[in-house]
Amino acid sequence: MLKVLLLFALLIAGIVFGPMMAGHQGYVLIQTDNYNIETSVTNLVIMLILAMLVLFAIEWLLRRIFHTGARTRGWFTGRKRRRARKQTEQALLKLAEGDHQQVEKLLSKNADHAEQPVVNYLLAAEAAQQRGDEIRANQHLERAAEAAGDDPIPVEITRVRLQLARNEDHAARHGVDRLLEIAPRHPEVLRLAEQAYIRTGAWSSLLEILPSMAKANVGDEAHRSALEQQAWIGLMDQARADQGSEGLGEWWKAQSRKTRHQVALQVAMADHLIECNDHETAQQIIIDGLKRQYDDRLLLPIPRLKTSNPEQLEKVLRQQLKSVGDRPLLWSTLGQSLMKHGEWHEATVAFRAALKQRPDAFDYAWLADALDKLKQPEEAAAMRRDGLLLTLKNNPPS
Repeated sequence: MLKVLLLFALLIAGIVFGPMMAGHQGYVLIQTDNYNIETSVTNLVIMLILAMLVLFAIEWLLRRIFHTGARTRGWFTGRKRRRARKQTEQALLKLAEGDHQQVEKLLSKNADHAEQPVVNYLLAAEAAQQRGDEIRANQHLERAAEAAGDDPIPVEITRVRLQLARNEDHAARHGVDRLLEIAPRHPEVLRLAEQAYIRTGAWSSLLEILPSMAKANVGDEAHRSALEQQAWIGLMDQARADQGSEGLGEWWKAQSRKTRHQVALQVAMADHLIECNDHETAQQIIIDGLKRQYDDRLLLPIPRLKTSNPEQLEKVLRQQLKSVGDRPLLWSTLGQSLMKHGEWHEATVAFRAALKQRPDAFDYAWLADALDKLKQPEEAAAMRRDGLLLTLKNNPPS
C-alpha cells in the first residue's frame, strides 16, 4: 500500500511540475546495434512509472490467484478434519454400545485427518481384534506405526496387548522385553510384562521387574508379594523338573540368606521336597525355620512328613511351646506327630490341650482315634459325637 501511495505522489508531482519544466525536458538516447531510441527525460520517467504500475498489478493478480488456491485447499482440508472429528465422536459412542464393527469403520475412515491419527488407528486395531479380524488389526497397527514417527511406545504397547489377547505369549514376551529397554518404568509396560512373564514361565524376569513395579506403583504391596512368591515357586518347579530333588536342594542352597529365610518360601520348599519323597531335607528346612522364628505356616507340612527321626522335630515343637506359649495349632501338630509312632497317651494330652483353647472337629477325631488305641471306647465315642455336633453347627444342613 505504501508503494502505491508513493507512486501516486510521484505521478502527481510529475503532472504539477512537468509543464513548468517543459522547456527543460532534457534528451535521452538509447542506442543498440540495430535501434536508436530517442526520448525526453520526462517521457522516460513516465514510462518507468507506468511499467512499475503494471508490475504491481501483475503481482497483485498473482497473489490473489494463489491465495484463493490456498484458501480452497484449506477449506477442503478443514472439511476433512471436521468430518474426522465427528466420526471419532460417533465411534466413541459406538464403543460404549459395544458395536466394534462400526467403531473400526468410523475410526479408520478419515484417520489421517484426525487430531491424533495414531490414537484412531490404535483404537481401530483393538476394535478389529474384538471382532476377531486379526488381519485388519495388523493393518491398522502398521498405519499407526507409520503415523507415530519417533514415538513407538503406544503402538508397541497395543501390539503386545493384542498378542496377549491372541495367546501369542512368546511374541508378547519378546515385545515387552524390547519395551522395557525403552521405558523400564512405564506402568502399562510393566503390567503387560507381568502377564507375559507369568504365561511363559519367565520367573527370573518377573523377579527382576518387581522393584520397578514398586517404584511405578503398579499393584499394591500385597499383589507384588504374591507375585514374588509365585515367581520363586515357579523357579522351584523348574529346578525340580530339570534336576529332581537333589538339584532342587542344591538350588535352594545357592539362594541368598534373605531368600532362604522367607517363611512362605520355606513352606513351599518343604512341600516340594515332600512331593519328591525327600522328607529328611524337608524336615530340616522346617526345623531351621522354626528355630529362627515361629510361624504357624511352618507347621502345616509337618503332618505329611515321614522321617526316620521324628523325635528331633517333636523336641523342637516342645521347645516352641515353652518359648511362644500355648498355641492350639502347635499342640495339634505335636499330637499328630506323636500318633505316627504310637505315643497314644502323649498324643491325647496334646489334643486335649489344643481343644481346651479352641474346638476343632479334626482334633476331636484324632483324639478319639488315640483313645481307641488306649482302650477307652466310651470317651472316644463322646469325642466323635462332640466333633460331629461341631461340624453340624459350623455347616448347618440347608
